[in-house]
Amino acid sequence: MSIFSGMNTNASALTANRFKMDVVSSNIANADTTRAELNEDGEWEPYRRKIVSQESRGASFDSFLQKSLNQSDNPGGGVRINSVEEDPSPFQEVYNPSHPDSNEDGYVQKPNVNPLEEMLELMSTSRSYEANVTALNASKGMMMKSLEIGR
Repeated sequence: MSIFSGMNTNASALTANRFKMDVVSSNIANADTTRAELNEDGEWEPYRRKIVSQESRGASFDSFLQKSLNQSDNPGGGVRINSVEEDPSPFQEVYNPSHPDSNEDGYVQKPNVNPLEEMLELMSTSRSYEANVTALNASKGMMMKSLEIGR
């Protein structure tokens, strides 16, 4: 096992969490965008919320446990982004007949982004990012202490 394997695992989680924060920030920024893309009919559709899913690089926890019991040199591989998908939930409809994108009945389709949910997701991802920074700093501190022992 490499002395840098823990740092590599934390680095992959930091990268994944940073990407997730960027996607959530994009969702918040486009919470009022009514013209994001053209559909098949040539009509504008509102912004559709993006959802990021992460997965571990490698096998399940059980296989890692078995490898560690057998003193394997192949630790976990960290975290990676599995996919970025669009949320299939329906758009919100708001009555505003003076809006340029309103339909014949006066309703405007707004994005399916809930700013409160996005802020909660951003806070959760931010806390996960901070936890990985703390673990990375702990690994760095242990390496520095081991270098001091060698003096």
